[in-house]
Parts: sequence; structure tokens; C-alpha cells
Amino acid sequence: MKITEVTTPTPEQQRIKAMQAQVKRAQDAVRAERARQKIAAGQKQLSTINKI
Repeated sequence: MKITEVTTPTPEQQRIKAMQAQVKRAQDAVRAERARQKIAAGQKQLSTINKI
């Protein structure tokens, strides 16, 4: 078993990692919003069909 040196990320590396996490959260939010809008459109279409 080797003993390796544990290094902490530099501030630049931490910033990049934080930005990557922010991008992933934004992408997930966009996906969720598109799904919400698709569901809302489907429900609206169903309600107009049921009125007939």
C-alpha cells in the first residue's frame, strides 16, 4: 500500500469545479422547465378536448 501526498485543489481548480457544477445545475433546471412546460401544454390540450 502506497502513501500518497494529498493535495488540495488550487483556487483556480476550485473555481473551475464550481463553474462546472453551476453549469450542470443550470442544465438540469432547463430540462425540468421544458418538462414542466410540456406537461402543462398536454394538460391544457386535455382540458380543451374534455370541454367538447
